[in-house]
Amino acid sequence: MKIAAIETAILDIPLIRPHHLSFGTKTEINALIVRLKTDDGLEGLGEAVASAGPAWGEESIETIQLIIERYLAPELIGLDPFQIELVNHRMARRARGNLFAKAAVEMACYDVLGKALDQPVYNLLGGLYRDRIPLSWSLASGDAGYEIAEAEKLIARGHFMFKIKVGEHAPDVDVPRVEQIAAALGARCRLRVDANQGWDEMAAMASIPAMEEFGIELLEQPVPRWNVAALARLARRFDIPIMADEAVCTPHDAVGLVKAEAADVFSLKLTKAGGFAASKAVAAIAAAAGLPCYIGCMTETGVGTAAYSHFGASTPNVTLGCELFGPLLLAEDIVQTPIRYEQGHVCVTGGPGFGVALDEAQVRKFRRKP
Repeated sequence: MKIAAIETAILDIPLIRPHHLSFGTKTEINALIVRLKTDDGLEGLGEAVASAGPAWGEESIETIQLIIERYLAPELIGLDPFQIELVNHRMARRARGNLFAKAAVEMACYDVLGKALDQPVYNLLGGLYRDRIPLSWSLASGDAGYEIAEAEKLIARGHFMFKIKVGEHAPDVDVPRVEQIAAALGARCRLRVDANQGWDEMAAMASIPAMEEFGIELLEQPVPRWNVAALARLARRFDIPIMADEAVCTPHDAVGLVKAEAADVFSLKLTKAGGFAASKAVAAIAAAAGLPCYIGCMTETGVGTAAYSHFGASTPNVTLGCELFGPLLLAEDIVQTPIRYEQGHVCVTGGPGFGVALDEAQVRKFRRKP
């Protein structure tokens, strides 16, 4: 079996409500779908979502497409997709960085391998360790009253874990909002806070005592990703566990954070690491250091969500849940069979491959016009 073609399409899909983050407000997601085709007629799917474009990281959806089509795809045509290590080596040699682009291609390789073997991808990643993952919903409208009402509806459907997004506004605006939400919901659910790098060290030091008082169980990426020293000082100073997200992309980042004792938890994302192999390496480093992991998201469609679910299903130290809520936040999804959510969990999709197929009419509807 050989890789015969790698095709891409950019989709622009609206959200059901604005999603406010420290680096900007999302009203739609921009997803790149990768279709890897083999010489014996199989097709594997991959996805990369550039949340808020290059405001989050160095890649945009347009650069991801360009890197795949101009540089990565020509390097891989003719290779056997079973040669995952060689595929990753060839991509690394052809393009530095560009981890989202590489992850989307590697994802499509795994999907096609699962289909070739008639196996779910999680069986290629270590086997099924869990068949569903606790789901955290992000409260990110920026309005406490709206967020409390949104959470109440979800609690009635079995949800029990929420992450409050802060950092878009100054702490004197965000902290009272967190307090209001915690007072309304805290006794019935688990609450976390994510600043998405939106604070500096002084703002974090001033805000964290209140978070601890409100019963917030976890604080994600309070300071910029480059400020590992500040992250370490905050981790030592406060009892609330600190979760690294933007600061831990690659295995090299993971080693540095462990050495600096700068995080208590790692947030894992397939695309920011560069794919399954790199994400498994980050998870293994965390496990060796005794750190639990969580699976974040970039608000993927059903394609990426299914892929992430297979990663979470096969990675033992993903013990703090996930935020694979992308399909629930999209106005419409692009897969034929919706991702299943039950009692505050995302259910792992079956096989072969990731167990999802594109709804071609939806792909045509949301495909970006030239």
